[in-house]
Amino acid sequence: MSLDGARIGLITSSASRLNGGVFEAVVAQAGLIAAAGGRPVVFAVRDEHSDEDRQRFAGADVHLVDGWGPRQIGYAPDLVASLLSERLDCLHLHGIWMYPSAAATRWARVTGRPYYISPHGMLDPWITARGTWKKAAARLAYERRSWRAATALHALTSAEAADIARESARTDTIVIPNAVAPGPAPGAAVMPPPNVVYIGRIHPKKNLSALVRGWSAAQFPAGAQLVIAGWGDDEAIAGLRHAVAQGPANISFVGPQFGAAKDKLLDEARFVVLPSLSEGLPMAILEAWARGVPTIMTTACNLPEGFDSTAAIECGLDAPAISQALQRAMALDESEWQAMRGSALALAENRFSPVTVGAQWSAVYRAALEGSRR
Repeated sequence: MSLDGARIGLITSSASRLNGGVFEAVVAQAGLIAAAGGRPVVFAVRDEHSDEDRQRFAGADVHLVDGWGPRQIGYAPDLVASLLSERLDCLHLHGIWMYPSAAATRWARVTGRPYYISPHGMLDPWITARGTWKKAAARLAYERRSWRAATALHALTSAEAADIARESARTDTIVIPNAVAPGPAPGAAVMPPPNVVYIGRIHPKKNLSALVRGWSAAQFPAGAQLVIAGWGDDEAIAGLRHAVAQGPANISFVGPQFGAAKDKLLDEARFVVLPSLSEGLPMAILEAWARGVPTIMTTACNLPEGFDSTAAIECGLDAPAISQALQRAMALDESEWQAMRGSALALAENRFSPVTVGAQWSAVYRAALEGSRR
């Protein structure tokens, strides 16, 4: 279903690696819009990596505006004017609790055109229980108005749809998963060495201290390695470095990894691990599956199809449960691992493929655009 050149805006707090999985989701969304014949236009607050990372939005117009004040708020006085200057047919907000929500709401009120919101797991109870006074202020100042102004809110999973209904009192949420770009051609692969890799944000919700403790207590084959790659604020990084220093020598923290370095980590991984306490729908898992890497993850990752299809092994939230899951994974033989790999690739190539997800979004955008023109 073609979007016939419709100009669809994607607004987010940061169009760079600093926005973690939301950034990857916005990159993918821009690609889906372009593939359907639309014109993606990206809006974000400038940061230290945005000029470098804008090349990820090939085929999209990218508008960066300067922020003012604390980064956690994302206030950018020129953002509304930038939105209104681009004659958008539709606007899609990615992420909430920051000033882009207010700017997007203003655009929707002025133009009367379709407006969608993807919270990306930011209404999960684990998230809403943190920084409660800041979120209360955001609800009062702009979030509730934003939710009311939206054509619809978008959930990545049915669990997130329930979170959205609880917070916004709206029951018309659309549910569409993230898409993941295909990995290299999946030829015959030999099971990699016993390397387990975490790639993502260094943050308390990722539960990395329990991962380190669980790994430290487990029994593994010779040569096993746990590699943790990612970025975060100074306090989170310091805490992780301390935890790693207390563990065995086969745990390493290698800092941020992007591009070819990230691909190399995935290609050398037997498993990707994500012991999160809270997620929307993690791109790290989808990216692993797209490269044929099975995963070890919690139910909080909201990807039950991974367990159902045997592309993933479930781990609990505490160190003993994580330890047991790691040992189970590392005990698999070649044929068992290859079966998991095949399941991972099948999920990435079907349910989470750009073709499948893109068709769903094209239908949503097209219906909204046709309705707004009546």
